[in-house]
Amino acid sequence: MKNIKFTILVSLIIITFTSCNRDGDYKDISYFTIDENNELVRPTDFRSWVYVGTPLTPNDMNNGKAAFPEFHNVYIDPMSYDHYKKTGEWRDGTILIKELVSVGSKAAVSGNGYFMGDFIGLEATIKSKEHFANEPGNWAYFSFTNPTEGTLAATGKAFKTNQCNTCHAASAGDDFVFTQYYPVLSAAKNVGIDVAPENAAQRSTIK
Repeated sequence: MKNIKFTILVSLIIITFTSCNRDGDYKDISYFTIDENNELVRPTDFRSWVYVGTPLTPNDMNNGKAAFPEFHNVYIDPMSYDHYKKTGEWRDGTILIKELVSVGSKAAVSGNGYFMGDFIGLEATIKSKEHFANEPGNWAYFSFTNPTEGTLAATGKAFKTNQCNTCHAASAGDDFVFTQYYPVLSAAKNVGIDVAPENAAQRSTIK
């Protein structure tokens, strides 16, 4: 009898959570923690989130002095991705992760190019009216990278506004997020919660 009651309870929890996802009511679901010092606790398990792309601005194409010469593997929490699909907007509580990867080999059996090397850093961006009411768009930017010790910090302090927000405000395609460089996000915007744009057959022709 106890097992039956437990099974029913678990089923109700699953149904409730699924309904929350389907309806797009994500305001109480958070994938990040801000500690008592107003610092972001380093997120974990983010590789199971939604992967949206890997931009690269290599030194070779920027006179040897690229501002961001490494690969940036970008992940977004699944609730915010679903919310973006339904509404075309970034919810309060959105978090994006940038996992930094060095440029490794520039040659492979397939030809010359830029290939990933080692994991070298981790950064995050969050939208939170509660914690960053005075930041433009309520966005804040963090780094956990310690290049001298080679280990990630347990927490990250938000960058000053002029270090990140100013550039994002001026150039980002959609609410401080550079969606114009991520076709996964461009295709997902406002398509609806029940639509999977990756399943569409239509593709641009190869030139």
